[in-house]
Amino acid sequence: MIYTYAKKIPDSKKYDVIVVGSGSAGATAAIACARASAKVLLLERLPFLGGTSTAVLDTFYGFYTPGKESKKVVAGVPDDVISGLKRYGSCLERPNTHGAGTGVTYHPEYLKVVWEDLAKRSGVEVLLNAWVQDVVADQSKVEALIAATKLGLRRFDAKVIVDASGDADICHFAGIGYELAGADEPAQTLTTTFKLVNVNVAQRKTIDKKAFHALMSEAANSGGYNLPRKEGSDHITPVDHMTATIMTRLPSFRREGSHVVNATDPELLSAAEMEGRTQALEYIRFLRDKVPGYQKAQLSTFGTQIGVRETRRVYGDYRLTRDDVLSARQFDDQIGLCGAPIEDHHGGTDTTWSYLPEGRCVGIPYRTLLPRDAVNVLVAGRCFSATHDAHASVRSMAQCMSMGQAAGAAAAMAVNSGRMPREIKVAELQSNLRHSGAILELDKVE
Repeated sequence: MIYTYAKKIPDSKKYDVIVVGSGSAGATAAIACARASAKVLLLERLPFLGGTSTAVLDTFYGFYTPGKESKKVVAGVPDDVISGLKRYGSCLERPNTHGAGTGVTYHPEYLKVVWEDLAKRSGVEVLLNAWVQDVVADQSKVEALIAATKLGLRRFDAKVIVDASGDADICHFAGIGYELAGADEPAQTLTTTFKLVNVNVAQRKTIDKKAFHALMSEAANSGGYNLPRKEGSDHITPVDHMTATIMTRLPSFRREGSHVVNATDPELLSAAEMEGRTQALEYIRFLRDKVPGYQKAQLSTFGTQIGVRETRRVYGDYRLTRDDVLSARQFDDQIGLCGAPIEDHHGGTDTTWSYLPEGRCVGIPYRTLLPRDAVNVLVAGRCFSATHDAHASVRSMAQCMSMGQAAGAAAAMAVNSGRMPREIKVAELQSNLRHSGAILELDKVE
C-alpha cells in the first residue's frame, strides 16, 4: 500500500526585509540594512556565508582603479570586511597582471567567519541551508518567499525583498522581467577554480605572464594536453607555498532551436560541475609538467562550486551600457563607482579586455537596482540591470558590495518611512551612504 503525507507549510515569520543570497552583494546588503534598524533575514542556500567570495574565489577586484595611479573607490561596509580579514592576518594586496587593478587576496575560510561575525553583530538573522523555491506575489509586489529547509518548506514574509541570488531567482519566480544571458549575445563562460600547495613560488616567479601563456599555448597545441583556455592565471595566496588559479573554461549556455539553456539549468550546471573538475586536473598536469615551481605541487582544493559569471540580468529602471562604462559616465543617482575594465570571458581560448579612460570610473545608478516590473524588490550583485558588456565590468565583487550596501540602505529607508524603494529620495540615500563611508564621486577620492 502507498501512503501519502501532506504537511501544511508552517505559519510565516515576518520581517521588514529579506535578503536572498549572501555573496558580496547580499551579505553587505543585509549588514547595511540591519545597521539601519530594520529587521532583516538573510537566506543562504550554502552552509556558510559569502557566496562566490567564499565558495569560488579568493580575491576581491574592483576596490581600486587600474592604471598608473591606483585609487580606492569602494569603501564603507566593505572596509569592515577587509578589517576583519586583517585581524586574522589572512589577506594581502597584489597587482593584477591582466590589468584589472590591485586585488585584495584573502583566505576564504577566514572570510566565512568574517561575514558571519559582521552579520550577527549587525543584528541580521541568518538562515543557512535554505533554498528559495517560490514566491507569493500580488502582481508587482512580492509578499512572501517559500524556502526549502531541512524541516521542509517554510514561508517568510517581508515588506521589501533584496534579490542578491546572483541568478535573479526571486525575479524569475515572481515573473519580473530579465534578459537571459546567452539569448542575444554569448554568455560568459564558467570556471572551476582550484588551489595547489607545495609550490616553489620563487621558481614560479622566474617566468613572466607572456612566457607562462606561451607554455600553456605550446602544451595545448601539442595535442598532449586538453587546455581550452590558453591564457589562464595563477597567483599567490596568504598561505605560504599555495597558489590559486583561474584557468578552466566551460561553456555556460547552448541553443536548442529558438530556446536558450544557460547555467540556471540544473542539468547543464551539473554536467559543468563535473567536467570542470576533470578539466582542472588537466591544467594541474600541465603545471606540474611544464611550469617552473610546480614540479612537486599537489592539489589542495577545488572551488566548492563552479564559478558562474552571468545567467539572468534584470530589466531595471535604467540599463547600464557599454558606452556608459567606456565613457566613464556619471549619474545623478549613482550609488557607487567602478573603474574595472570590461573583462569578457567569452568562448574560445582568450579573454577580451576593454578599458575605461585612465584613472576614471563609471557611476552605478540606483535605477539599475530597481526592477522595472516590481514595487518592493531591489536587486544587487551580478543580476543588476546592465547589458552583457557593461555587466562584464561592473560585476566585480567590490562593486557587488557597493550595490549591496546601497540596496540594504535603501530597503531600510523604505521600510522605516513606510515607502517603497522607488519612492525614497535618492539624495537622502546618497547622504546615508556617504555617512557610512561609501565613495560615490571620484573627485572625493584622496
